[in-house]
Amino acid sequence: MSSSCGTTRARLGVLLAAGLALAACGSREAARPATAAAGKCLVPVAAQPAPGTAGMVLIKGGRFEMGAAPLHAEEGPPRATTVGDFWMDRTEVTNVDFARFVAATGYVTEAEKPLDPKAYPELSGDQLKPSGIVFVGAKTLGSDPAAWWRVVQGADWRHPEGPGSSIAGKDAWPVVQVSWADAMAYAKWLGRDLPTEAEWEYAAQGGKPRATRFVWGDEALDESRPQANVWQGLFPAEDSGADGYKASAAPVGCYPANGYGLHDMAGNVWEWAKDWYRPGLDTAAGDNPAGPAETVAFDPGDPGVRKHVIKGGSFLCSPNYCYRYRPAAREPGPSDTGENHIGFRTVLRAAPGTRTASTAALNVRQNRP
Repeated sequence: MSSSCGTTRARLGVLLAAGLALAACGSREAARPATAAAGKCLVPVAAQPAPGTAGMVLIKGGRFEMGAAPLHAEEGPPRATTVGDFWMDRTEVTNVDFARFVAATGYVTEAEKPLDPKAYPELSGDQLKPSGIVFVGAKTLGSDPAAWWRVVQGADWRHPEGPGSSIAGKDAWPVVQVSWADAMAYAKWLGRDLPTEAEWEYAAQGGKPRATRFVWGDEALDESRPQANVWQGLFPAEDSGADGYKASAAPVGCYPANGYGLHDMAGNVWEWAKDWYRPGLDTAAGDNPAGPAETVAFDPGDPGVRKHVIKGGSFLCSPNYCYRYRPAAREPGPSDTGENHIGFRTVLRAAPGTRTASTAALNVRQNRP
């Protein structure tokens, strides 16, 4: 199990047996949202194909310190780097926006497809059926992390926790159970891209003159004025829900925006970055870094599978266990599947008019890269 709380559907059983550490944790029990603590939530704007930028914020590029003196080994060492200008979604991509994409293209996510028996000869029958990774929770602090997760048949973006769940009435919630490839397909449909890790981290810092530990500054979470949707209490036994959402994602934009006007850059759901994952940062990387090559991608907790970076933490992150709702925090995400706490947002770097929505949609239909 990678510390991103998940892995590929086919390998989950093997890795659970290894009992490796998880990065973000929580429970589905009593996951009833209450908006009182979170306050009034932003009404998201429908996404537009490039060169349209509705619902996006222009981030003027610059130089910044990426990474941090590591609280977790994979986060450092810090390095100075530069990113260029780009537009970024003000919020995480919502269920309703992803539904528009699926309706327009007929796209089928990886969680909705059976596994290829030729690629996974060790599996058969039910093991090959469409499924997703779902956090099922724990009752006590001493629970085995390997027991917190399940491969659930029928779990997908429309049914984030399995066949008994639904996104009905949750248009403004972040879409989850989407793989890295699913997120890229959506971005390409709009003529956009996923943010690089450097772009994501630069945007999360919100234009502050110096890097701070959290999106909002260096001060700790304040339950009297929630800054983000994270796990509050002793994980994994009990989430108090003081931030307004108990062991659950929140609608996008329910918490204060950062200096760039971006919401939920801490907590709510993890977000896919474009980069392949390796532990630590490459201090020799130049400006506008794009991360390591696929050939050298590596997750020590799951060395047989190449993964992508996820950023920002989720509603399952807690100060006592995960503590990765910080801009510098990073984790390996299982690239070929989704989980019920991983979503994404997109960026637009291209000059206006350089790519059309019709070309992007055609590429998605034909499964082009």
